[in-house]
Amino acid sequence: MPDINLGAMLPEILITILGLVVLLKSASENEERGTRLMAMSIAGVVVAAAITLNAGDGTAFGGSFINDLFSRSMKLLMYVATGLVLFMSSGYMRQNRFDGGEYQVLTLMALLGGMFMASAGDFIMLYLGLELMSLSIYVLAAWKRDDIRSNEAGLKYFVLGSMASGFLLYGITLIYGTTGTTLFTGIGQAMAHGHIATATIMGVILVLAGMSFKIAAAPFHMWAPDVYEGAPTSVTAFMAVLPKIAAFAGIFRVLLSAFPALQSHWNPLLQLLALLSLAVGAIAAIGQTNIKRMLAYSSIGHVGFILIGMTTHSGLGYQSVIAYLAIYIFTSVGAFAVVLLLNREGIGDETSDYKGLAHRRPMLALLMSLFMFSMAGIPPLAGFMGKLYVFMAAVQSGMILLAVAGVLFSAIGAFYYLRIVKFMYFDQPAEGAFTISLNFQELAILTVTGVIMLFWGLFPGGLLTWSGTTVKMFL
Repeated sequence: MPDINLGAMLPEILITILGLVVLLKSASENEERGTRLMAMSIAGVVVAAAITLNAGDGTAFGGSFINDLFSRSMKLLMYVATGLVLFMSSGYMRQNRFDGGEYQVLTLMALLGGMFMASAGDFIMLYLGLELMSLSIYVLAAWKRDDIRSNEAGLKYFVLGSMASGFLLYGITLIYGTTGTTLFTGIGQAMAHGHIATATIMGVILVLAGMSFKIAAAPFHMWAPDVYEGAPTSVTAFMAVLPKIAAFAGIFRVLLSAFPALQSHWNPLLQLLALLSLAVGAIAAIGQTNIKRMLAYSSIGHVGFILIGMTTHSGLGYQSVIAYLAIYIFTSVGAFAVVLLLNREGIGDETSDYKGLAHRRPMLALLMSLFMFSMAGIPPLAGFMGKLYVFMAAVQSGMILLAVAGVLFSAIGAFYYLRIVKFMYFDQPAEGAFTISLNFQELAILTVTGVIMLFWGLFPGGLLTWSGTTVKMFL
């Protein structure tokens, strides 16, 4: 009999109960229900984070669910991402009249799916978490039922996501057929002591293709620009961060727990994905006039940098991956918070909407500049430190050409970030633009994300120590 051990799953149980309670509460007719449900959801995420911080190691369901330092650290990143997005989106939700509670429920279910992916000890748990997260975000992307672009975003994400799930399932089938197990530890033992079949290698390739879709790595990125543009801005911010954290947690589990013996087969594929992602992210974004599409291509480029860290097969490389993900959360959420603020004025989606922002709202322009500079990798901001450690890991592992390509594409990508800064500071604002005031949530989010960008850029030691401890089990 497999061990059940529900104690190892307390955070997941809490988020499940919280989602059900919020769903039932959303049936209330009280006009203030949206605010209370949002507060309840954020409080629940904070409690789950506290439980996770104080949890010990353990397994459940015969090793299918793993509660270790790596899973707890990745869940903490997910809590931060979810909490920030929920906190900053309450005003946006009220303005657009979809604060009835369903938004919070779907966000919590997506978080729950990501948590299962971080703790997955076998392919079944990984797939269940992936689908729970994906299905929730499909619905969130199409949340604006009267907006044809939102409907298109949800449908396109669903259709292409279903295809990616098919790749993943077929790969799992091939792996199970050749190894006789879906447990990562069992597969790793079979790979270390047995003959490696061609079908197993094909299965790994298909699994990697399915996971690459979730992180929007080129050439599996085709959904990202349209979905980012069409989805509500708060949903775009959420899908920019949570699925990437969850998917990279899954990639760590699959490649380093189940298939370390096949590194010579999957590492060249990661290098190719990294190079293609860097190229697409840097070049395709140059011609974009919609800032959400620009940030979509930007996220593809950031995935390329993270994948460089994965290919190094070194402690510094894996450490840089976790640190980069943490930095990316705050940079991305901060940038989308500015977009969200301007959306309340009916502008903000087009890059030209930012013309003259510094003349009317200098502090807002300064914060947006910080986020753009950080994404471009300009010191002394956190984004620079993230890229620096990725390149250091690549050089130490002998991947000089990949590091050089990263530097070159980073320089190319800086153009479209600096273009936003140029619009804000050197162009004149439209008549009557930028009159809206910040609410408490927006001010708090912008302040916190901006300060963290500066702090981690100047004092990265704590972040690097934490990320190094997180990945120690894979070394």
